[in-house]
Amino acid sequence: MLRYETKKIINSYDLDRLIRETYGKPYMFQQQDGCKSRGVDYITIPVREPDYYENTSLEFEINGDEMGVSFDTWLNTTVEEINELHPESYKGQNDLWWERNFYPHIETIVNDLYERGLIEAGEYMINIDW
Repeated sequence: MLRYETKKIINSYDLDRLIRETYGKPYMFQQQDGCKSRGVDYITIPVREPDYYENTSLEFEINGDEMGVSFDTWLNTTVEEINELHPESYKGQNDLWWERNFYPHIETIVNDLYERGLIEAGEYMINIDW
């Protein structure tokens, strides 16, 4: 008899949508860490010892070398605040900066979503396709 397992697969676009709707901020998992290739990332929710970024600010440089901010910094920074600081940039550039540079570690986000009751505990595969 062939053995098999049932897996919980999250499409990265569905994850992005949930995060954008929950927090009201631009977000795209695939754009992080220098842009992820097609494939899958694995995550167990809740994350017992989540990785996190310590940065509390970042230069406004799209595709800059510095990426990732603390969850609290991300949570407490508004889109309007960034748009006011960089009015010369068009909305797409500002969104790209959020997606490629100004984001918290996914483990801190999924833990918060779990605590809010928006995602169930379990082992997941995040399908990255573009």
